[in-house]
Amino acid sequence: MFLALTHAGVYAFGFLFMLPQLFLNYKLKSVAHLPWRAFMYKAFNTFIDDVFAFIIVMPTSHRIAVFRDDLVFLVYLYQRWLYPIDRTRVNEYGESFDSDTKQKNE
Repeated sequence: MFLALTHAGVYAFGFLFMLPQLFLNYKLKSVAHLPWRAFMYKAFNTFIDDVFAFIIVMPTSHRIAVFRDDLVFLVYLYQRWLYPIDRTRVNEYGESFDSDTKQKNE
């Protein structure tokens, strides 16, 4: 029984680990803090999980967890389409993309 709860906990925490990014994107109405490279890593990881979910024999709970992660990834894609990157927003270093391009043009 403990082993079954441990596996369920691992799947639940894996799913909950992905959700804060969705809420952050929603609250800021921007995806600028999710770099393209990190997003592509998530896309590649999701694709590999899907391939192995179809090829390898595994418990049903793991397959459900894989496809549940696909739903979160689809929401990531929707947010990337919905929220444009605000190039005037200041990052953690106090710089913005527009100010960098203006300085290079001067």
